[in-house]
Amino acid sequence: MSKTSNSLIAFVIGAGVGTALGVLFAPDTGSNTRDRLSFKLSKYKKELEELIDELVEGKELHLNEAKTEGKRVITEAKNKAENLLTDVNKLIDQINQDKN
Repeated sequence: MSKTSNSLIAFVIGAGVGTALGVLFAPDTGSNTRDRLSFKLSKYKKELEELIDELVEGKELHLNEAKTEGKRVITEAKNKAENLLTDVNKLIDQINQDKN
């Protein structure tokens, strides 16, 4: 598993354990505890959604960077090959002129 996956799993487990302990040791009434719990869970849900969005954007960014780098390398190779072909053609022309 990747470091990001482990962090995500640890976050979810930590949120669950924290919520369970909060409910068990809550000095408040049931309705207030449920309201607070609902609020915290919605907050955790938003944070988790943001984290997932960041992960997805990060993967897309890496993919785009890889594509861009690949295109750059191909373009450079093509330019070098064209330059080499031009140089070879010049040499061939020189050799042909020297023969005449």
